Amino acid sequence: MTDQQPEAEVFAGVDTHTDTHHAAVVDPLGRPVADRAFPTTTQGYRSLLAWLDAFGVVRTVGVECTGSYGAGLTSVLATAGLMVVEANGPDRGTRHARGKSDPIDAYAAARAAASGRARAVPKSRTGTVEALRQLRVTRASAVKARVQAMNQLISLRVTAPEPLRQSLTGLPRTALVSTCLRLRPGADLTDPLQAARFAVRQLGRRIRALTEEIDEPEAHLKALTTAAAPEVIALFGVGTETAGQLLVTAGDNPERLRSEAAFAALCGATPVPASSGRTDRHRLSRGGDRQANRALHMITVVRMRYCPRTQAYVARRSQQGLSKKNIIRCLKRFIAREVYHALTHARAPYPASTARHL
Repeated sequence: MTDQQPEAEVFAGVDTHTDTHHAAVVDPLGRPVADRAFPTTTQGYRSLLAWLDAFGVVRTVGVECTGSYGAGLTSVLATAGLMVVEANGPDRGTRHARGKSDPIDAYAAARAAASGRARAVPKSRTGTVEALRQLRVTRASAVKARVQAMNQLISLRVTAPEPLRQSLTGLPRTALVSTCLRLRPGADLTDPLQAARFAVRQLGRRIRALTEEIDEPEAHLKALTTAAAPEVIALFGVGTETAGQLLVTAGDNPERLRSEAAFAALCGATPVPASSGRTDRHRLSRGGDRQANRALHMITVVRMRYCPRTQAYVARRSQQGLSKKNIIRCLKRFIAREVYHALTHARAPYPASTARHL
């Protein structure tokens, strides 16, 4: 196992987990050399690096789940100067034929790195965009919880005893929450009316607290988004929310994306051929980051409503027989190209055809 010459070139793969990472080494032809498990600690990462160095020059390391279980190891490997690529798990057919174990998955990741099949560079997660992502996670969970609490409050209003239902019916949501906060239920909660008063007041308090959680990071999110990519914010129809999502999708190192086509594929905005016989058409992609795709869709909707050039494009394409769904698909692809250039700080003018459509 250790007869490998120190000057030899090898490739490595890592199957990541919560408590341990299983690493494997293969030669340039994909033949197994060695594999070993390491704990997910600082000392474990150092031991893994030392173990890899014993086999020669490590060309590339394929790591599974670089954005979750493998995030810490990915940072350590990149800091050490190793080339790290994202290695996807084996597909269902391969797993069915070869079985499932940590060494098998680690060798599969190493072979993917050796063959060039795994070549996506992971996000660096060391800059402003990573801070933005963390704040967005907490805000998004608060938004989701507030929606749930509001739905519960509306449901209780419908089923509340008649005196309480009359006092709450017809109120808009903000006034409904304020009214619930002013309720003073009695001490006897065996009475359904008093229990209903208590319940809606508790939900009102929860909604108020969640609203504070949502509003508090708003200024920070706007400042971080503007600092990270002012060119994206300056685009027509792009707000703090959509720009923040597109930044998180691209990461702190958008240069890792090979081209604007790669960014469009990452956002699920790449047209997918769906032709058969005399039918020649494309459909919307169902892959990619769906939240980034949603952000592109929101930008598209805003431009279709308020941007004269986009409205002219929609009218022209409608006359050509394109459906609204296909027009939106085209616009999302154009916008993805524009956002990519803004993210990578490209100063070259856009192609005339693209600028005219947007």
